Amino acid sequence: MKNKKILIRSEQVNVYYGDNHVLKNVHLDIPEHTVTALIGPSGCGKSTYLRLLNRMNDYILDFKMDGVITIDNKNIYDKSVEVEELRKEVGMVFQKPNPFPKSIYDNVIYGLAIRGVKKKSYLDEVVERSLQQAALWDEVKDSLKKNALSLSGGQQQRLCIARTLAVEPKIILMDEPTSALDPISSAKIEELIFELKQNYTIIIVTHNMQQASRVSDFTAFFYLGDLVEYNKTDTLFMNPEHDRTRRYITGRFG
Repeated sequence: MKNKKILIRSEQVNVYYGDNHVLKNVHLDIPEHTVTALIGPSGCGKSTYLRLLNRMNDYILDFKMDGVITIDNKNIYDKSVEVEELRKEVGMVFQKPNPFPKSIYDNVIYGLAIRGVKKKSYLDEVVERSLQQAALWDEVKDSLKKNALSLSGGQQQRLCIARTLAVEPKIILMDEPTSALDPISSAKIEELIFELKQNYTIIIVTHNMQQASRVSDFTAFFYLGDLVEYNKTDTLFMNPEHDRTRRYITGRFG
C-alpha cells in the first residue's frame, strides 16, 4: 500500500442542505486500486460524501459544498468540468439493482450506445469483457437477448456492475450494494470487489461491519457529519484511536 498514488483527495469539505450542515471539514485521501469502506450510523454523511465524488448531490435542492475534491489532481467542482465526462470516470452502483427493462446485452452497452458507439464487433467485445469482469458471463452468455429483469437479484446487481465497467471508469462507487441481496449473492459481490480492485479504485458505503472488514483496505468512520477516524481497515477495527469508533464497531451505539 505504501507506494500507491493518492487518486482522490478531499480537503476542508463542508456540505450543507439548506441550513443543515451534513459534512464538516472532511479531509480524506484515497489511494488508487484500493477498496475504501465508509461506515457510520444512518444520516452520518457517508452517502453524501460518496455522492460528492460523481456530483450526484448536484441534483438536490439547497445543496451547497465548499472545500476541494480532486481526482487525479483535477478539481472536480471546477466550472470547466463536464459532469457527464466525470461520471464516465466515476461509475456508480446503487443499493437496489436497477437494470433497464431491456435485454442483458442492451443493458451492458447502454452507456456506449447513448454516446453513439455502433460498431457491433466492438460492442460484442465490451459485453463479453464486462460480463466476465462482473463474474456473470458464464451464467448469461447463452441468453444475452433475454430481458434483464428476468435475472435474480444478485445477477441483476452484477449486471449493473458490468454496465458500469463497460464505459471503463477509473473509480467505482458502491452505495450498500449487497443490502438487498441474500447471503450467497452478497458473497459473490464481495469476491467481485476483491477482484476489481486490481484495476479500479472502489469506495463502498456499508452498514455491515463484517463486510467492511472483509472487503476493504481502508475504512472511514463518519458520525454526525464528522470524519471521526480514517485508517487501514485492520488497524481501525483492531485498535481504533477514538472511543466513538470503538463503540460503533462493537455495536454499542448506532
